[in-house]
Amino acid sequence: MHNNLNVTRKPILFHQDYKRVITRFHFPHDIIRISNIINRVLSLSDNRAKQILEQVMINFSHRHKHLDIIFNKHFNKVKKYITQKIILSQEKKNLIGAYFTNEYSIQSAAFFNPSIVSHMDQSNLDKNSIRLIMSFRSTGEGHISSIEFRSIIVNHKNEISLETISSFAQTADSIEIPIYDKHTFRLKLKEIQIDRNISNDLLEDLPSQFDFKQLKRTISNKLDIETLTDSTQQQTINQIFLLAKANLTLKFNSDTHLTERVIFPFSDRNSNGIEDARFVLFNDENGTSTYYATYTAYNGKDILTQLLETNDFLTFKMVTLIGNAVKNKGMALFPRKINGKYMMIARIDGENLYIVESDNIYFWNDAKPLIEPHYSWEFVQIGNCGSPIETEKGWILLTHGVGPMRHYCIGAILLDLNDPSQVIGSLHEPLLCPKEEEREGYVPNVVYTCGAIIHNGELIIPFGMSDTTSGIASVSVNNLLNNLLKNKK
Repeated sequence: MHNNLNVTRKPILFHQDYKRVITRFHFPHDIIRISNIINRVLSLSDNRAKQILEQVMINFSHRHKHLDIIFNKHFNKVKKYITQKIILSQEKKNLIGAYFTNEYSIQSAAFFNPSIVSHMDQSNLDKNSIRLIMSFRSTGEGHISSIEFRSIIVNHKNEISLETISSFAQTADSIEIPIYDKHTFRLKLKEIQIDRNISNDLLEDLPSQFDFKQLKRTISNKLDIETLTDSTQQQTINQIFLLAKANLTLKFNSDTHLTERVIFPFSDRNSNGIEDARFVLFNDENGTSTYYATYTAYNGKDILTQLLETNDFLTFKMVTLIGNAVKNKGMALFPRKINGKYMMIARIDGENLYIVESDNIYFWNDAKPLIEPHYSWEFVQIGNCGSPIETEKGWILLTHGVGPMRHYCIGAILLDLNDPSQVIGSLHEPLLCPKEEEREGYVPNVVYTCGAIIHNGELIIPFGMSDTTSGIASVSVNNLLNNLLKNKK
């Protein structure tokens, strides 16, 4: 820890909770098995099917909301495998759906890497108190990562209290596929190195704006997808579909509690996780505000940098970012335009920090080197720890540095207010390093944050500990700025 700074760890911890479970559609890939399961249920009498379903509801309805609706939805996904012409009772439909449903513990491996933003609702608070939304990366079986939320209140003394957490957790109630722009779609395919000749031919007959059904129909008219034997063509088609499905709008019902909403991987393009969302409240020049979060979509092999947008934390638009500056993890958006430009911190090469500017929030090409590893505790690599934070003396950018034994610490640099490509100060030593009791976990020797916020003169820093638990620390903003400016660049 930096010698001249008093960093205070707050007496609040966020532990992983194995009881946080969601339902998932369980689909055996063997078609024969699917039919066998259905036929076994169909062989039951209506009375026996009702008895089994009632027991399932007794065992699981206290763990999930609207379980009957979930079962019916999952039944509708497999009903095409019913070959008999038969009228089914609703109990049998729901029971079939239950056999194609399983539970997934979203935090069974880890609960970590928080970010923090101001809540939309600041009602019923004492003077100089603020309500904040924290996002977390939850990781379960198979290292699949999703996003969860918590709500906290920071009072006039900067004491922190956690608001009610629902015992339920659920995924989005609906998913909408957007309209795609043909030109930008082709640009992204080129970036991810899809065979250009094949993709151009497949997309040639599409209109300038198209939806997923049009995309699939146009490709099917060109090639017989089911009987395709050319591996290059098949791979190209798969990548086209994966990219299309990565851009979606997720909607939660308004009756869901904030802490119930789980943004869980929804396509093969992010099948292994939605990683390290860096939320920021972006204030536009026209007076409107939007919550954005950059995150990494990961399928176990490739990454895709995406942007999440919301105004209410009920509806989330998820868009793939485009450009040669979005090739790596860890992008963080500035909370406003600077000199008429959107600006982002990025780590394009996986080792150094860059600053990127753009006229369009979805296109990022113009990158400049910002800072490279300088101190011994960051020799392996540096990265950002969330969006830059504006002060009168400059933009505070929290960084992470990786040192010997893959030891992660949090540092800080100061960027010029009007020209953030200029580093005007930095800390010689880390701001926050893992204490002995924070070293053990899913990934040992790590402290890491995806965002911080200023309140009542303190920088409030939520941070993950060894990818298992999270806490909150704080430091005086004035003291931090003074220390940053002692080491002017």
